[in-house]
Amino acid sequence: MTDTSPPDTPAQDDPGLEGRLRRLESILGALEADELELERALALFEEGVTHVRAAERILAQTELRVEELLGEDGRTRPLDAEPGA
Repeated sequence: MTDTSPPDTPAQDDPGLEGRLRRLESILGALEADELELERALALFEEGVTHVRAAERILAQTELRVEELLGEDGRTRPLDAEPGA
């Protein structure tokens, strides 16, 4: 099956920034628990790192988008307008 969603549309199974932050909170709570086996702690840590990296990408993309929407003078401009126009 081919994904026909536009490139800027998140995948259906992507939890998004908010979902990733909630999951990270859950992982942190589990890692802070006293009785967690080493293997489980490592798996949770690895999952957490994956969520952090994905969240960083989301934030970087959002920052670029905001910069694109703001002109050089910090004011909003239409996306189809030429800079300096």
